[in-house]
Amino acid sequence: MKDISLFIITKNEGDKIKKCIESAAGIVSEIIVVDSDSTDNTVETAKSLGAKVYQREFTGFAEQKNFALSKCTGKWALSLDADESLTKELAEEISAISDEAEANGYYLLRINYFLGGRMDYSGLDNEYILRLVRVGTASYKNVLVHESLEIEGTTKYLTHPMMHFSYNNLEVYFEKFNKYTTLAAAELFNKKKRFSLTMTVLRLPFEFLKRYILKRGFLDGIRGFIWSVISTFYVFVKYIKLWDLKRRSK
Repeated sequence: MKDISLFIITKNEGDKIKKCIESAAGIVSEIIVVDSDSTDNTVETAKSLGAKVYQREFTGFAEQKNFALSKCTGKWALSLDADESLTKELAEEISAISDEAEANGYYLLRINYFLGGRMDYSGLDNEYILRLVRVGTASYKNVLVHESLEIEGTTKYLTHPMMHFSYNNLEVYFEKFNKYTTLAAAELFNKKKRFSLTMTVLRLPFEFLKRYILKRGFLDGIRGFIWSVISTFYVFVKYIKLWDLKRRSK
């Protein structure tokens, strides 16, 4: 077992957290869970698997993850979302990394599943994300949504993938849809981005064609079509929420 802290932020992830933690439990020395007042069995499940659980009001993804990162006492920190899990091969690859390794961070390949099927196109393929970092060399950029790690020093890419079981049904997707579009609109508003009706109208067909044609979403079958449509709708709602924020701020 290496000196690795696994950290996860949660909100009602009771149906997913067990698989996530168990996929990494054999290679980590510490499990940190930062929860935002879950009303299901998330906290109980995490504690039963040996996690240290902290309660923190949700103030944005970056702030939650920076708080979680601050609680990590290992030499390395591994970030997973509750709906992600390591493959056995990736766990072994991570475990083989030396503490004296040249790199301060490692990108992990994420294989995405949507509505029960693997997505090999639609803009969801070949997705590498910085998830394993040397503690003290990285932090999350202060944004409300779509957080990303900023790191000092060199990074490398690992070979084996992790699995991302994002949305098993559309009800779950749309439960999170409103929260994410609100945060995304607030991010644009805080950056003083302009709203343009013309650009919004022109942006929508481009967003669909980008995913469905350019990113070959049609090869993902019905899931690729659904993903392309609802991703386009996400962009539409994000920008009309920006318009609404500007309207109400006058």
